[in-house]
Amino acid sequence: LSLAYAFVVAGIVKIVGERFASGLSVHHPMGAYLEALYHTGYYYTFIGIAQVVAAVLLLIPRTVTLGSLLYFPIIVNIWLLSFAVRFEGSYVTSPLMVLANLYLIIWNYDKIKYILPYKNHSNIGIIKKPERYNTQFPFLFFAGVLSTILLTVTYAHYGHKAIPRNSLSDCKKQFVNTKNEAAGFKFCECVHNNGNPMDECLEEFERTTD
Repeated sequence: LSLAYAFVVAGIVKIVGERFASGLSVHHPMGAYLEALYHTGYYYTFIGIAQVVAAVLLLIPRTVTLGSLLYFPIIVNIWLLSFAVRFEGSYVTSPLMVLANLYLIIWNYDKIKYILPYKNHSNIGIIKKPERYNTQFPFLFFAGVLSTILLTVTYAHYGHKAIPRNSLSDCKKQFVNTKNEAAGFKFCECVHNNGNPMDECLEEFERTTD
């Protein structure tokens, strides 16, 4: 349901012709990308339709396999984009959505395997489905899910020395009272005020903090 809801909301915004994350400045790397994408006409609308279709297919039990296959390339693209521009709006959620989608694909491997380029297909899927399901609470499964979430959040928070954040003030907060405060403030102004490419701002930041 969470996967479907996220795509329905994002897809409808595109279908009705509004810019996604409209509050994000065009100086922000993700804001610049979304602004350019917004002006691609019917391609922008097509992405929205694809997201809504994938979401609807996920909600129907008979089409969940097709929905997960359609959903996967879209969410992987969002995940890679979020990591490339260090966009905190989807820096945590997008990798978790990729993993959840991947789980659906693996769970339905017994249906997907016939389109794979193999001569022989095993009757057993990647995850062997039990003949009778255990009704006990799946502590191990939820422990794994919780660990994955915690690792993702930890990496998002500590994985980089500099993240542009969504605004100049938020960007500067990460450097307040740190040894890189001056260089960090300059990085934030480079991104949010000057609108320079983030890789150039990061190069300057790394050069002044070495």
